[in-house]
Amino acid sequence: MATYSLIISGTAVKTPSSFQVTIQDIDAKATRDAKGKLHRDRVATKRKISAQWPPLTLKECSTLLNAVKDEFFTVKYLDPVDGAMATRTFYVGDRTTPALTFIDNLGGYFWKDVSFDLVEQ
Repeated sequence: MATYSLIISGTAVKTPSSFQVTIQDIDAKATRDAKGKLHRDRVATKRKISAQWPPLTLKECSTLLNAVKDEFFTVKYLDPVDGAMATRTFYVGDRTTPALTFIDNLGGYFWKDVSFDLVEQ
């Protein structure tokens, strides 16, 4: 059985060629006083996953894009802070599918460099 590094909406998708997790602090308010000292009201720490895929078959691309079609969905991924697989709720940013090309040695049409960001709710 193959292992997958990314499960979106319960669907194991093809392993990305590029995968980056950004840890984001979310502030309700951040201000500096007269001495320049920062005062912040951090309300949450969230994740943003930036991923890009190697050439995807038409079916793989469709499966991937359909997995992120809902407003919010779960993503299971390897989290660098947790040091283990984590499941969180995300939404997707713009989906880029830049080039449909025929790759003769792979035997068909492929979408190259599909990419998007997943942002934790």
